[in-house]
Amino acid sequence: MTQTQPIQEPTWLTLFRLLRWNKPAGRLILMIPALWAVFSAAQGYPPLPLVGVIILGSLTTSAAGCVINDLWDRDIDPQVERTRNRPLASRALSVRVAIIIALIALVCAAVLALYLNSLSFWLCVAAVPVIVCYPLAKRFFPIPQLVLSIAWGFAVLISWSAVTASLTPATWLLWGATVAWTLGFDTVYAMSDREDDLKVGINSSAIFFGNYAAEAVGVFLAIASGLLAGFGVEMELSWPFWFAWTITVMGWVVHYLRLRQQNIEKAAYGEIFAQNVWLGFILLSGIILGQFI
Repeated sequence: MTQTQPIQEPTWLTLFRLLRWNKPAGRLILMIPALWAVFSAAQGYPPLPLVGVIILGSLTTSAAGCVINDLWDRDIDPQVERTRNRPLASRALSVRVAIIIALIALVCAAVLALYLNSLSFWLCVAAVPVIVCYPLAKRFFPIPQLVLSIAWGFAVLISWSAVTASLTPATWLLWGATVAWTLGFDTVYAMSDREDDLKVGINSSAIFFGNYAAEAVGVFLAIASGLLAGFGVEMELSWPFWFAWTITVMGWVVHYLRLRQQNIEKAAYGEIFAQNVWLGFILLSGIILGQFI
């Protein structure tokens, strides 16, 4: 009997997966804080070319970050159920090809950064070491998700300063909310990998907080809620923001209660992560409308 050969994946699709463009939630959730910032700093009227640069910049930067992450973790990912089929983990792509793709993504991001003012440009430069070092943090730092959260926070600083060429108290409130929110949803994401991460011997916030991981997520989201409320007051946003804020906080409360359930299925962690994308866009609509109505 002739054995059926597995169908080989087209190279373009393998590259697509390497850049993680087959999983838009992770790309959108980085773009959201950047859009919060640019619409807030511009009081609801950001220049369309700048919005385009920020959207493309977040896509290219996150793509570069994903490839760099996979390069560092190419020998770890095969041991983790969720990541074992990534192109570098499965050896579907070579290290050389991945390095070339990462460099192309970084060059594209650098070209886009040239459109920005001096402060924003240098904030982009400052973000690069954080992005590059994040995958290493899980090897020695007990809460590597904090490093990722700081990297996420640069999206706020870069986008806000791209409009005003300065940073204000409102900027830092939004930055703090973004860092706390990212710590929350990425700890949820890490909870699905706890067993594999313990076997491999790498760190995560889900492991660090252990049986109190759900409580930690609740604290992070409570901090994000408080800082977003302070941001709304500082920016003098009207009722649409507070309506969106209320929906978001209610969503986070539901997430916290779900995480506290015993025998929660692994699929639930991914669902909660994806729902945060929708909550982020609800907040964005509130930020925009809250400046007009």
